Amino acid sequence: MEWLTGPFEVAFVQRALWSGILVSLICATTGTWVVLRGMTFLGDAMSHGMLPGVAIASLCGGNLLIGAAVSAGVMACGVTVLGRSRRLTQDTGIGLLFVGMLSLGVIIVSRSQSFAVDLTGFLFGDVLAVREQDLVNLGVALCVATLVSVLGYRSFLALVFDERKAHTLGLRPRLAHGLLLGLVTLAIVTSFHVVGTLLVFGLLIAPPAAALPWAQRVPWVMCGAALFGIGATFLGLLLSWHLRTAAGATIAAVAVLLFLLSALAAGFRRRRVRNPQPLSALESEGNTDTCHGLES
Repeated sequence: MEWLTGPFEVAFVQRALWSGILVSLICATTGTWVVLRGMTFLGDAMSHGMLPGVAIASLCGGNLLIGAAVSAGVMACGVTVLGRSRRLTQDTGIGLLFVGMLSLGVIIVSRSQSFAVDLTGFLFGDVLAVREQDLVNLGVALCVATLVSVLGYRSFLALVFDERKAHTLGLRPRLAHGLLLGLVTLAIVTSFHVVGTLLVFGLLIAPPAAALPWAQRVPWVMCGAALFGIGATFLGLLLSWHLRTAAGATIAAVAVLLFLLSALAAGFRRRRVRNPQPLSALESEGNTDTCHGLES
């Protein structure tokens, strides 16, 4: 059993494991809404759209978190403004902002002598170099994400499954959508400099997508996503230690692999019982529960 427990006896691997667990919990809380809402492309755009702010902060010797937050805020505001245009679809607006922000970031970073190193660190992070203060920051972010998700649960649920009904019931869907953007920004900004945008986006999408076929309620999807994310973190760190591969990229690859295995198992189960339960089943139940709860 030394091969299984040996790597986690090292202090920096223990910190990497805890950081991965915290990021997995944050991403499970936020990513579930992202997947159900169909905001996957937006999450990808947000994670890479932070590059200009990070690049400027790095070149000026400023705080990377502040630079990332400002850049992500600009990205979120741009998505909101372009989303109101009747001539552009939301995906078109997000795509334009994605390419524009990423290109601007690469141009800024290319002015630095350490272009390759900076860009690699932005994409993949350094999960094995996590400090205790980083764990504290992630813990605070987890508390905030959980609080927002709990307080806005009904509004988020109604927004995900029926935006028009949410408006009719006075749940202010625009505000709920803004809070979802804030949750995505929080998850990405607080985690990217620890584990990189690649790992953040992988844990934001893959675990909730893997848990979705096995759960009928949103809280259970979140719990399943947390378990998939934690499992991917543990296995990824273990494999990277023995195979001498990049830890962040290995964790992200394991998360995607777990999703593929989950999808295959769910497909096999549907064929076996011949009674599939697609997302519409979750949607109808969510709509029913939400409407009953709100009407009462």
